[in-house]
Amino acid sequence: MAFTVSSLRRVATTTTLTTAFIITPLFNVVAQATTLNGAGASFPKLLYQKYSQEYKKKTGNQVNYQAVGSGSGIRRTIKGAVDFGGSDAAMTDSQMKKGKAGERGIFLIPTAGGAVVPIFNVPGVNDLKLSRASLAGVFSGRITKWNDPKIQQDNPGVSLPNAKVRPVVRADGSGTTFIFTNHLSAVDPYFKGRVGISKKPKWSNDPLKSPKNAGVAATVQRTKNSIGYVEYSYARTNGLKVASVQSGTGEFVQPSLQSINDAFNSIQFPQNFRVFEGNPSKGYPIIGATWMMVYRQYPDAEKAKSVKDWMKWVLTDGQDLNNSLDFARIGPDVVRRALANVESIK
Repeated sequence: MAFTVSSLRRVATTTTLTTAFIITPLFNVVAQATTLNGAGASFPKLLYQKYSQEYKKKTGNQVNYQAVGSGSGIRRTIKGAVDFGGSDAAMTDSQMKKGKAGERGIFLIPTAGGAVVPIFNVPGVNDLKLSRASLAGVFSGRITKWNDPKIQQDNPGVSLPNAKVRPVVRADGSGTTFIFTNHLSAVDPYFKGRVGISKKPKWSNDPLKSPKNAGVAATVQRTKNSIGYVEYSYARTNGLKVASVQSGTGEFVQPSLQSINDAFNSIQFPQNFRVFEGNPSKGYPIIGATWMMVYRQYPDAEKAKSVKDWMKWVLTDGQDLNNSLDFARIGPDVVRRALANVESIK
């Protein structure tokens, strides 16, 4: 049989098209990546963004995280609106019994330790020290002027203005606020009775309110004689003025990776990983853990595997990123116990 040029072209074209239809579906199956969606605490926002970037580089899988605040993260977890939630205030037993959280079950997985720091904008003052009584007094409403004798005693030789203190707090339900109020309640009985521990307390000092770390920081920066609180990594990254606070030993401590690690390593995690240490024995005193909330059971095996792979990476390779963003690592014993829970996800 003779082959003309045109017939050869038809054969080549047919072969190429056939090959393309055979190979392309196989390639798509191999290259298909998974996507997970999470939402919650803004406290670890920078860290979780870094986790997501590095995880995608290594696996090709996408993890989206919306920093909407711990309160919203818990609500979305209860509704089943996310694959995992994030919170700096661990879910309570009653919250775990609600909605999809109750149906599927919840594991609290600690991912990092971090610090909350007071930021301030007082003209002419670059270094500020605040004792426990002073910091709690400002946010409980007992101290209303910057030149109050208590603050002046903390800062000998510093010229403090006879100006009204303008406290700035979170407008949203916030794990950052929970960590902050947890510390102040632990060290000051008046604050505990007046304000108490909460993600969104009823403040008694008529503060300015702004959402998320960015909102509080922006309000402090544009408001003279103001003071607020944000996550340490956010403050350092954005060059904010941070006050030194008094530790349990009576010393004034600046937040640093070392002082945060010292405090976090003094904490003992119970079996359920729900820990609230408001007054650590060492290091920088205003610290807390942050958790990812994952379901014990997922609607399908593929989703369960994707979450398990993600959480295993966070607890192993991901921990190597914590210190670079001023977060404390989770200790090896806690990691071992958390991995056992992750392994049982179905």
